[in-house]
Amino acid sequence: MTIWWPYVRIAAAVLSAAAIIAQLIRTLEIAAAATTEWGAHLPTVISNFFSFFTIESNVLAVVALACGGFWALAHRDTTAEPRWLAILLMCASTYMIVTGVVYNLLLRGIELPQGSTVGWSNEVLHVVVPIIMLTDVLFAPRRRALGWSAVGIAAIFPIVWVIYTLIRANLVIAPASGEPSWYPYPFLNPAQPGGYGGVALYVLLIAAIIIGAAALVVWVGRRRAVVSDSTADATIAAA
Repeated sequence: MTIWWPYVRIAAAVLSAAAIIAQLIRTLEIAAAATTEWGAHLPTVISNFFSFFTIESNVLAVVALACGGFWALAHRDTTAEPRWLAILLMCASTYMIVTGVVYNLLLRGIELPQGSTVGWSNEVLHVVVPIIMLTDVLFAPRRRALGWSAVGIAAIFPIVWVIYTLIRANLVIAPASGEPSWYPYPFLNPAQPGGYGGVALYVLLIAAIIIGAAALVVWVGRRRAVVSDSTADATIAAA
């Protein structure tokens, strides 16, 4: 796997990037057809698109997979991946695993306006890339052991994302519908049954999934880590 896995990572990065671009183009087309003030709404449409956790997680996965693939091609010895790359891959893997779990458990059955989603792109972003990232965790060679504090690092972005989403939602007018707020996912909207209490429960559930996924990724990495001669690496692995 040391020989060909870097190419799998790079191919997966290209596939994810293509899926993001395809869905962005469809989103822009729909928004352009829905409003006569297209130019004024363009910044909001684009920022809304990149406010989805799925999109942000896939963007991070593109970066992590590309970095991991090209780093491995440039270092064909048995050296363990550097710490920065291990953390980047750990975070991307965690978020993509969570994306796959949350989408397929909570969101797959929600009907969307016909034509609003690019079918193959949707499956790539919510199913294919999460499976690839999970496979990377389980089988990619030359993994580095990370300390358990890495779980806390993985939790930073989702916390910031939830705060950003709940604050921004009421500052944005939905371009297509004109509604006075915009939420990327219906379970974050307090106008739904359950109100803020329901939102809090969903946030706690997703937080538990994220922490659990991060802990699993770190644990697997520690089990599969390349043995290093570095004292510093040994200290990290023992943390």
